[in-house]
Amino acid sequence: MTNIALLREKLDNYERLMRLDKPIGILLLLWPTLWALWLSAWGTPNWAVVWIFVLGTVLMRSAGCVINDVADREFDPHVERTRNRPLATGAVSVREALLLFFGLSACAFCLILPLRSGYVIALSVAALFLAASYPLTKRFFAVPQAYLGVAFGFGIPMAYAAQLDTIPLTAWVLLLANVFWAMAYDTEYAMVDRADDLKIGIKTSAITFGRFDVAAVMFCYAMTFALIAWVGYQMQARWPFYAGLGGAAALAVYHYVLIREREPARCFKAFLHNNWVGASIFAGIVADFLLRGAR
Repeated sequence: MTNIALLREKLDNYERLMRLDKPIGILLLLWPTLWALWLSAWGTPNWAVVWIFVLGTVLMRSAGCVINDVADREFDPHVERTRNRPLATGAVSVREALLLFFGLSACAFCLILPLRSGYVIALSVAALFLAASYPLTKRFFAVPQAYLGVAFGFGIPMAYAAQLDTIPLTAWVLLLANVFWAMAYDTEYAMVDRADDLKIGIKTSAITFGRFDVAAVMFCYAMTFALIAWVGYQMQARWPFYAGLGGAAALAVYHYVLIREREPARCFKAFLHNNWVGASIFAGIVADFLLRGAR
């Protein structure tokens, strides 16, 4: 192979390691951040801040995928869905992966420096810790998806801090809503790998909930929407906000149809479909503030 071909192959392996070829994780991380950016700014966020958070989301999700695969490199070869990942096959070395992780994290940190907020910087350190430590929770925590929800939702308090220099109660409630949402969609995801996870000894909510897994997913969706509705009530939201939330709830009912038989392919489809749940909620938030501005 030529040097150019080798470079292309290496870059392709890095892309797959960061899951840039599978943007669903970026979207599930991005939607709660966008909710918070719009809510904290009452519909008129600082666009520079928005771009900083969007780019930071891409970088931190990529870094999280890399460190996750480093932690799971002994397990992934034994799971059908993950056996061809670059670290599992040896296409990327552990040293390369760690250098990539630290490089992505450093870039994300540099992004927030223009905000000149010690509050946001301190929160970013906590966010990095959450991202780096999440893979380890699958060894000892019965429901690691709850920890994932905190990690995936930490853009919420950071967004409030960046624009308000404070974190009100509504931000923490919104973070809790994201924890329940992550438990819902990542349990659907875990239902795909349940047989393999049982074999290799990894803990997941799908295993912990057992035969109550579908009921647990629907309960988590219900808690998500109830908590977001409370945030809307506190902010005196109008009908578009609740219409978006209602659309998300309708999608969750569709997910029940998909997962009730626990067929892996349909469970994975439900997981991917959560992009539209986040989008529906965001559309309701944006429409609500547009309606307020039009009056």
